Amino acid sequence: MNNLLYLLVLALWIIAIVDCAKSNNPNKVVWIIVILLVPFLGSILYFIFGRK
Repeated sequence: MNNLLYLLVLALWIIAIVDCAKSNNPNKVVWIIVILLVPFLGSILYFIFGRK
């Protein structure tokens, strides 16, 4: 069960990084740093506040 949770968090993290890298967001570098430093929370924050 924990392995599934880890895989879901990893998938969310990778999807957030790829989505941010492909976006035209002017704060792209800041968001990528946040996502890398705080993987789970950073990914969620990016999808809530960073995407347009």
